[in-house]
Parts: sequence; structure tokens; C-alpha cells
Amino acid sequence: MTFFKHRSQPIRVTIGYYAAYIILGLLTSLMGPAIPDLAENTHSSLAELSRFLMAGSFGYLLGGFLGGRLYDRFKGHTIFSGALFFSAVFVAFVPLMPLLGWLGAVLFILGFAEGTLDTGGNSLLTWLHGEKVGPYMNGLHFFFGVGAFLAPMVIAQMVAVTGKVFISFWIFAFAALPVVVYIKKLPNPSISHRAQGNAHGPIDWPLVGLLIALFFVCVGAEVGYGNWIYTYTVKLRLAGEVTANYLNSAFWGSFTVGRLLGITIASRFKAQVIMLVNLVGCLISIGVILLWPGSLTALWIGTLGLGFSMASFFPSAMVMAGRLMHLSGRVTGLFLFGAGGGGMVLPFLIGQLIEPVGPHSMMWIILIDLTINLALLLLLLAYRPKRGANYA
Repeated sequence: MTFFKHRSQPIRVTIGYYAAYIILGLLTSLMGPAIPDLAENTHSSLAELSRFLMAGSFGYLLGGFLGGRLYDRFKGHTIFSGALFFSAVFVAFVPLMPLLGWLGAVLFILGFAEGTLDTGGNSLLTWLHGEKVGPYMNGLHFFFGVGAFLAPMVIAQMVAVTGKVFISFWIFAFAALPVVVYIKKLPNPSISHRAQGNAHGPIDWPLVGLLIALFFVCVGAEVGYGNWIYTYTVKLRLAGEVTANYLNSAFWGSFTVGRLLGITIASRFKAQVIMLVNLVGCLISIGVILLWPGSLTALWIGTLGLGFSMASFFPSAMVMAGRLMHLSGRVTGLFLFGAGGGGMVLPFLIGQLIEPVGPHSMMWIILIDLTINLALLLLLLAYRPKRGANYA
């Protein structure tokens, strides 16, 4: 009995992380369909609102950076469950903020909690499963995709039935609370001695810098498209609000399917091969949208293709990073710092240009981002790590 209890413990812990990432996915894709309502609620333009939405991304950036150090020093599940709890509390406050300044403050705290949560999920899962983390890492981000897929569908139903988007915020907040209790009761995984040494030992900064930049552009495209595809569709009058919500959900749905398949693919192919194929698929998909800019059919095809192709890139990049160096909370936090920066800058840039320049500017920004992503990956594959740093 003790043997089976020992064998099942990592699975119980992994289930807790997966449940938390469903909530994180729900919260991440919640903001996109709510942008017009938040602008109306705060009596602001989309450009003004986008500047305050950056507060959430800036909070996420700091949460990833500082949260990683917390996981190196304190019990992981205390930090992880606390971050999930504060995410639930502050997402419930978002619809109640009538002023942009208040909304920005709430989004900053929410983003900080989400960044800490995201850093914890990637770090703790790596410590739990070690060198066998590949399929589990893809599974973790698959369940993020599940939450991101479900959120726009729930919002669409709420809008269709009640005419109010903000009810969804409170539903998702309550859904997080049982997961908080479950995770708090789980045993904490231990940081490996090698990763612990990497938290204080030498770091190959050029390698880390390349990886940070890679996560920056990767998440920038993902969040930028997920946040603004609804507004893009409505502004171009390609579809109504309900259809635009379903299009947003289709993006996250194909994203989810891609991550589900990625669980099997990760055990059969090298991470860098998966990432190259992902980027080629992304460039083809965005090309379809740009070649037929007035076609709703092309938008559906491109959106489904982008979601599917983007899906495995982030977890594959995290797996590749873990094979190049031992991931302490500190190093993982730096990667999530870069990811948070991308999630802040790209959506902000789209928000600044989508009204004065036009909705099509969004797709050109995504194309440029993906091209830079490909260049960085090629540089990373050609890079030769320094001797003397801590590597797998």
C-alpha cells in the first residue's frame, strides 16, 4: 500500500497543477472579449484602456521575476495556492472598477498573482518530474488551453442570455476556490540540488538572454492575437459580437487541441523540431489572413491555424531550456519575466494602432513578431553554451 501511495503522489500533485492552469487559462482569455465593455464601464477609448491593460501585464512581469525567488526559498504550494487565491479575489473586483486608475491597480495585482502562479507551475512541475517532464509540461499547458478555450464560450452564453459579460468574472473567481484548497493540502516537491545550485551559481547570460527574448515574442503573439481578435473582427464588421466570441473561442480551442497532441509529440520529437514546425504553421496561417483581409472564411482558417501552430511552442521552449540548463525558480522567473514583457508590449502596441491606423495593423504586428521569433530560434540553435555553467 505504501508503494502505491508513493507512486500516486506525483499524479495527485500534477492534477492539482493542471486544475490551477485551467483557471489560469480562463482568466487569461477572459479580458479579450471584455475589452469593449471595460472601455464602456470606465468611459474610455480603446487606446486609453490599452495603456491601463498594460498594468496587468506589468504585474505579471514582476510576478514572474520575483515569484521565482519565492519558490526557491519557501514551500512551493504555499506560494502557488496563495497566488491562485489572490487571482480569484482580484478578478472578481475587475467589473466593479468605474475608473481607469482603479482598474489599472486591480489589474496590476491580478497580473502579479498570475505571474507568480505561472512561474510556480513551470518550476514545480519540472522539480516533480525531472528529466521526464516533457509530456507533463505539454499537459500543463494543454490545460491552460482548456481554460482559455472555455472562457469565450462561457462569455458568449452569458452575453446571449443576460446581455452582461461581467457575470463570467465572478463565475471564474468562485471556480478557483476549491482548487486553492486542494493544492494547499498537497505535499511540496523539492528543488533538485543541481537546480538549487543554479539559483545562486554561474549563469550563461547570453543563453538566458536569447531564451528570454524567445519567450517575449512567443507570448507576445499568443496574447496579442487572443486579446484583440474579437475587437479586430467586430471593427472590420466581419461578424457580430456573438460570432466574434466564438472566433476567439476557436482560436483557444485549436490552441488546446494542439497542446493535447503535443503531449504525444513531445515524447517522439526533439523540442527544437517541434518549434520550427510550429513557426512555419504560424507564418502560413497569418499569411492566409493577410492575403484575404476581407474574408471571414480566411479569418477562420487563419485563426484555427494560428491557435494550433502556436500551441506547442511555449512548452517546447521550456523543455528545451530545461535540457540546456537546470531550471531553478530564479531562472524560470527570468523566462516568465520575458514572457510577461511580451504579453505587455505586443497587446499594448496593437491597442495603440488598431484605431488610428486600422484593424489590419494587428495582423502585420503579429507577422513581424513571428518573423523575429523564427530568427531568434535559429540563433538559439546555432548558439554554443559556455563551459563551466550548470547544464543538463
